[in-house]
Amino acid sequence: MSRHISSQVAVLGLVAAMAAGCSDGGSPSNQGQLNFNLATKAAAPAVASAASFGVTSAPETFTDGTNTLVLNQVQLVLREIELERAEATIDCAVSTSDDACEKLELGPILLDLPLGTPGAARTFSVEVTPGTFDEVEFEIHKPSSSDDAAFVQANPDFDGVSIRVTGTYNGESFVFTSDLNVEEEIDLDPPLVTSETTATELTLFVNLDAWFRDLSGGLVDPKTANKGAANEGLVKDNIKNALEAFEDEDHDGSHD
Repeated sequence: MSRHISSQVAVLGLVAAMAAGCSDGGSPSNQGQLNFNLATKAAAPAVASAASFGVTSAPETFTDGTNTLVLNQVQLVLREIELERAEATIDCAVSTSDDACEKLELGPILLDLPLGTPGAARTFSVEVTPGTFDEVEFEIHKPSSSDDAAFVQANPDFDGVSIRVTGTYNGESFVFTSDLNVEEEIDLDPPLVTSETTATELTLFVNLDAWFRDLSGGLVDPKTANKGAANEGLVKDNIKNALEAFEDEDHDGSHD
């Protein structure tokens, strides 16, 4: 559980290559492969492979018995995705130690969450040094035109925006945006083990059903969670606490 937390093909390829280059200064011959996946709904292992490669986008519907929320697209910006070694004595969020922290993605990177189809969708692949990792760290990042000029130019809707959701609430269209800017540290239990011989699958599970709900479990109108609105703080806290990460070799969007 969290203790606090698709790009275009060309952009993904570029940043994945950057991350691979930063992961280790030595020869790539002793590297393993790690695939970073996203999931919003678990699937039975027998059908998970259908969603394993590429992000699908279909409406996702939630209800509380009275209100109906339909999500058509959910996007978020991450940067500085790292794995922390099990034996590390430092926090990767405040250290630049290459020995303790395996850099996967420098970013910022814009991610489209897979909707409608259960299972995990591959986002990018990088080379990693074999080892045992017990934590994944990253930032949900609010880009700015001053610090992230190229990213904002390519994605103008995300100038000062880290999360963007479109859909309908009780049949009425909405656009929800957030400037959430937070570091996430998620325990990997059991730890993730990478090797030279086989690819390792790491899935970030985003529980969208928990985003737009109040403390009683009732749905809230996403428009009331936009900046300055009554439910802004509630939904920001929900998002930070609706994330899990785990090894997912069968791409079913749940713990192996």
